[in-house]
Amino acid sequence: MRAITTSMNRFMEERSGLKYLFFGGKGGVGKTVMAGAAALWSAKAGKKTLLASMNPAHSLSSLFGQDVFGKPVTVCGDPRCHALEIDTRGFIEQSKEEVRERINWFLKSADITTKAEDFVESAAMSPAFEESAMFDAMADLMVEDEYDLYVFDLAPAAFARRLLGMAKAHSLWAEKMLKSREEAKSLRQMLSFSRKKEKDPLMDYLLGFRDRVANVQRLLIDEALTTLFFVTLPESLPIAVTARSINWSREIGIPLGGVIVNKVIQKGQINEHTAEFVRNRIVAQDEHMAEIWDMFGGLVRAITPLLETDVSSAAMLDRMARHLFAPTGVL
Repeated sequence: MRAITTSMNRFMEERSGLKYLFFGGKGGVGKTVMAGAAALWSAKAGKKTLLASMNPAHSLSSLFGQDVFGKPVTVCGDPRCHALEIDTRGFIEQSKEEVRERINWFLKSADITTKAEDFVESAAMSPAFEESAMFDAMADLMVEDEYDLYVFDLAPAAFARRLLGMAKAHSLWAEKMLKSREEAKSLRQMLSFSRKKEKDPLMDYLLGFRDRVANVQRLLIDEALTTLFFVTLPESLPIAVTARSINWSREIGIPLGGVIVNKVIQKGQINEHTAEFVRNRIVAQDEHMAEIWDMFGGLVRAITPLLETDVSSAAMLDRMARHLFAPTGVL
């Protein structure tokens, strides 16, 4: 097996100022476990840490064996380690209420009798509405700045791409809306006999929204503050998804932290009694590991083992953290 050039442990030591860690990859590769291990490692290092699930299909409560839905909860018996499953439905309802308020004001100012509810429900049916609400939840956490380190457990690759790309999309939308609003205001003033400047809540909202999104976008692309790790398995499909994910992360501008290879069978546990199926799996994994080294090379930060049981306790998570942050990247 080739040596890891920069381990996860060394990478984090060299970037001690990192504030936002994202873990992504194909579904089922172990993103939640790796994010949890990173959060626990951070807390044990003395940092007040929040692990937040950005996956609509949450699994943090199962990982820790306690309810962490809707609000930060102390986990693993460490007062510095907190976990949170974002209340997606709650944020969607909150977003709908905000949209309803803005549309009502716009319709009233334009003397349009159409009900805002028709527009709101139509907008909420868009697949992007859920991602937009989740982005708002993530943005709230980032700008509140209550923790030393934030660890985000992302949804599978396609959703994660759209979520992290929301900053750029929102920024473009805000600029276009501001331009349109300015043009509408200028035309309204030209047609009005009154020279009195009217209060414009919609413009105030758009300006605040633009500044907030710009701030989050600045944080997301700051190499000193943010990094994105992809978790993969020594299997064809996760490797292909990881390669595509690395490409889109670079397109979006999210700083790439590296690749973690999970569930590698440990050859030291193999003996003459080992089943043929396991031996065949090792041969297949060796072939895929050669592919991983060829494709990702110096991006590999850690190689973590296939454990004998699922990681579903603080003790098991601590064990995985030791593997993930082994000095050489392999324990």
